[in-house]
This record gives sequence, C-alpha cells and structure tokens, in this order.
Amino acid sequence: MVAQTACSRGAAKVDRTYAQPPLLSSDASAALGQQITALGQGFDGDIGIAVEDVQTGAVAEFDGRTFFPQQSVSKFWVALAALDAADRGRIKLDTPVVLTPSDLTLFHQPIANEIRTAGRYRTTLGALMSRALQQSDNTCNDFILRAIGGPGSVRAFIDANNIAGVRFGPGERLMQSRIAGLTWHQEYSLGDAFFRARAQVPLARRRAAFDAYVADPVDGAQPVAVVNALARLQRGELISASSTARLLGTMSHTRTGPQRLKGGLAPGWSLAHKTGTGQEIGATQTGYNDIGILTSPGGRSYAVAVMIRRTAAPIWSRMVVMQNVVRAVIAYDAALPMRPSRGVTAALKR
Repeated sequence: MVAQTACSRGAAKVDRTYAQPPLLSSDASAALGQQITALGQGFDGDIGIAVEDVQTGAVAEFDGRTFFPQQSVSKFWVALAALDAADRGRIKLDTPVVLTPSDLTLFHQPIANEIRTAGRYRTTLGALMSRALQQSDNTCNDFILRAIGGPGSVRAFIDANNIAGVRFGPGERLMQSRIAGLTWHQEYSLGDAFFRARAQVPLARRRAAFDAYVADPVDGAQPVAVVNALARLQRGELISASSTARLLGTMSHTRTGPQRLKGGLAPGWSLAHKTGTGQEIGATQTGYNDIGILTSPGGRSYAVAVMIRRTAAPIWSRMVVMQNVVRAVIAYDAALPMRPSRGVTAALKR
C-alpha cells in the first residue's frame, strides 16, 4: 500500500510520533491510497484514516499523523496493559472483586444498574475487561485501570513497547469533566447529575474547554500509530499468545458501533474492534471513532482506524465513511495476487 498523507490540520503537541511506514508499490495499493484520500477529502469534518497491511507493514493514510481524540478507543490500551500485567504475574484476571457506588463514573456505564440494585456487585477483573471492551462500560474500565496502577501504568506499557504517537489521558472522570468545563465531583456519577451540572456551565466557558480539548487532546493518538499497534498485536508482538487470542476474541464480540466499520463487512470477513464516542456541544461532536482488525476469509489481516476529531455531519454519514473504508480494504484484498497469508494463527506459533 502507498502511504497517502493529506493536509495535516493543526498538529497537536507531539512528544514522539510514529515513524514513516514502508511503502509497497502496486496498482492495488495505489488504488487503495486514492480511495482513502477521496474518502477523507469528501467527509464533512476533520477525519483521520489509516490502514496497515498486517502482513507487510505498509500503510495507506489520510491525515494519519495528526493527534485525534480517542475517547473510548483508549479502553484498548487499558486492556493491553492489563493483559500484559497478567502475563507478568502482577494481576490475576480471575481475581474476585466487588464494585460499590463509589466506583461509578459517568456516561455509558451499564453496570451501574447492577451496582445500585444491590448496593454492590461481585465479579472478576476478566469479566470487567470484557464488559469494558464489548459494551464500552466506563466504570468497568476505570476499575481495571485502577487495579493495574492507574494511567501511569498504561503509559509505561505504551512506552515500554515503543508505541509512539499515542497519548493516554487522566481517566474518564477528570477528562470528561474538563472537556465540559467542570471540576469532577463524585456525586456527578449519580443519575443525571453530570448532565445537570454541565447544563449550568456558561456556554462560552464550555465551548472554550471543548475547543481546547479538540485542538490538543490529552488522550490523542495518530491513526497511523493506532494501526501499527493493532498490527503488532495481530502478529503476536505485544503480549503473550493466549492474551492476544483473548483480547482479539473479546473485541470480535464488541456490541457498540454495529454500523461503523462492521457495517462494511462482506460475507466471510470478520472484525475485532473498539469504538469511541465523545461529547457534543450544539451540533458538533468530537471523538467519533472505530478501530480494529479486519480479517479476510483467507486469513489475511488489516489494521484499520477511522477517527473523527470534529464534525457536525449526520450520524449516518459518519457510519458510511467508515463502512466505505472497510469496502476499500476488501477491494484491495481482492486485487492482490494469490499468496500465502500470514494471519494471527501463524504468527502466534512462532
């Protein structure tokens, strides 16, 4: 695939950025690069797109080196760090844990009903990880994050694995309240308290906080860096074979975003993915994302990231551009000469 970079819009503060990927010259890769560029240029909003051929490491991108808000895509890094900690014997995923109302966060937290009903909820770290990934449950994710040592532990995992171009924020409570122009109070986790507090923030202050986050997201990531990490995961390079299989298997049953990347799948193709969805102010939303691993019927894999920094486009048009990225990858795959695939199963046997 040919690396296609278009008009980087307002680059964020950068500590380390993802290095130039290898290039692959072919008619199929040129066509994919052109399609990715056309999709990015045709979208009504700030969008970053990246696709990496897991087998070759070659990348096609549109604005793939800008830092885009991740929102719940960041749960992917928490899961990686937790599985790495389990691999090293620092935690056990079958450890029983108890969640109480003091563990609640905000926004999407389906587990909250179970906690409130009985006043506490018994489960395991592994079950919480599954719910965090598949349901994008913020409270489950936050509990795991604290269990492994907090944001610093995730950043340490990212740094130790030389994953450049990815930031990890301070956690949902602090980040989401700052985006809204608020200071976090735990009572915001109850009912609609956060929404009521946000509604009292003067619009000018709230807009300034929102714009500051969008311009320089504390949880920002470059799409090219995200797909490189996904490809490394698929090749078995980041965590153990069993943990890799567990993570990809869990992500293959993600319930959120069924009409984002997943909506573009052709028969026989599969997707292991993680969505992200940020706050809105007026008609404008930030952090509307989906990332994942596409696998063909023949076992060839592609890492894909579509990240929308800011848009007022209707939801359906955001889904369509994501679906069309998947269709472009499928067309690329169909145009390749027949050759042995290097899927995750082969990689994990090394």
